Amino acid sequence: MDNLHNIIGLTLAVLYWLLTAAVTIRVVIFRRPVSGTLAWLLVIYILPVFGAILYLLLGELNLGRKRAARAQAMIEPYLDNLNSRFDVDSIPMPGGHLALAVHQLLASRMGLGTLGYSRMQVLKSPDAIFMQVIEDIRQSRESIRVETYIWHAGGRVDDVANELIAASRRGVKVSVLIDHAGSRPFFRSKWRKAMVDAGIEVVPALPVKLLRALVHRIDLRMHRKLLIIDDRIAFTGSMNMADPLVFKRKSKSGPWVDIMLRLDGQAASGLAKVFAWDWEVETGQRCLPDYYPAPDQCNQWLSIIPSGPGVGEDLIGQAVLSSIYRANHRIVISTPYFVPSEAIFDALCQAARRGVEVILLLPKRNDSVMVGWASRSYFELLLEAGVTIQQFEGGLLHTKAMLMDDELALVGSLNLDIRSLQLNFELTVALFGHDSCTGIKALLESYMSSCTPLDLAHWKQRSRPARMLERLMFFMSPLL
Repeated sequence: MDNLHNIIGLTLAVLYWLLTAAVTIRVVIFRRPVSGTLAWLLVIYILPVFGAILYLLLGELNLGRKRAARAQAMIEPYLDNLNSRFDVDSIPMPGGHLALAVHQLLASRMGLGTLGYSRMQVLKSPDAIFMQVIEDIRQSRESIRVETYIWHAGGRVDDVANELIAASRRGVKVSVLIDHAGSRPFFRSKWRKAMVDAGIEVVPALPVKLLRALVHRIDLRMHRKLLIIDDRIAFTGSMNMADPLVFKRKSKSGPWVDIMLRLDGQAASGLAKVFAWDWEVETGQRCLPDYYPAPDQCNQWLSIIPSGPGVGEDLIGQAVLSSIYRANHRIVISTPYFVPSEAIFDALCQAARRGVEVILLLPKRNDSVMVGWASRSYFELLLEAGVTIQQFEGGLLHTKAMLMDDELALVGSLNLDIRSLQLNFELTVALFGHDSCTGIKALLESYMSSCTPLDLAHWKQRSRPARMLERLMFFMSPLL
């Protein structure tokens, strides 16, 4: 019996060693930043077996064979459709060297150009957002396309759902794409059934199922926020389909504070193409927009930057870096989750050291405890470099916006954290020129009036346990 126990023990030890060694080799040969590699090795060695399994489930980007094949097959027709319809190379673009840097990056990496629009509204309150969304849905005649990470029933979201149902019943084609993990309660709710019964196509994006975990990564998320009306009007920004009056009301972080942009012209059609891409990846159905306004109907310009696995390697990260390095006077960043890549963190510190005014607007209380501690691990070095950290006290500041020299703004769904930069499917618009950025500047300045600045001397007095927890979360930050 003792020999049997010894054999079993030896066998388990050998199997554990082989599993750990095999996964370690996979971690090392997978070309990711050193910080990410070290973080995963720490997880694997501290959590025997479980850490290795966790890595196999979450450690490598894998969309799955079907989605990857669809995405690859769509690149050429998608870009050909976009660029053949929207040719504005002969039109001077505002924004100076900042706009030129982003434009050149997108054109050379993805073949994406600039899109025009004649009017943009910066909708900065839930009342304004829901009122405008409902009004535009009521005016729809041909199609409504909705894409969101969270659909949280209750409050004014139910009013939106009822308007979508009414639109479908009067003959408008309504297509709804919702992230499965972000909105699991919705897919079990009466609202999904009511929408489907009314003829609305409701599709879960990146559905989470146990068997899928065996063939591709399960924590990739569709984080974009889009609403397109008749391919002529488009909303995008940071707000999920969730009413702050009822969403996470028990959270200590307070109500979520968001922004949505309402755009027309070529920009609306371009955003409809982003939806068409995501819809085809999930369903195999092609639904490119039919409406293409002429360039002479537009007087302002932007670029659309879709990002995520298989959509340009680190395209959004390079756009952010290029913008930071090109800024000469002022950088203002609003983000709820600040866990930057090493490159972006260094760029912000260097910008502050060379005399650029760098201001970070972050929520004072965060709804993610781990991300909150990870964010704080960067504060001391940022403050020492001359960065100003303003802590927002009016709720969870969920707006994601960057403003450089009042000439370039990056606005959308992108958090300044590793997950958004590398894993999530995100959507950012780059606004070019002083006139286009005026509304974003006013918005960020209004946030500052509800902020308190973080003082370096006071911050250094925090407790030793707090510092230790910050360091632990800092080491784990590449995995958050």
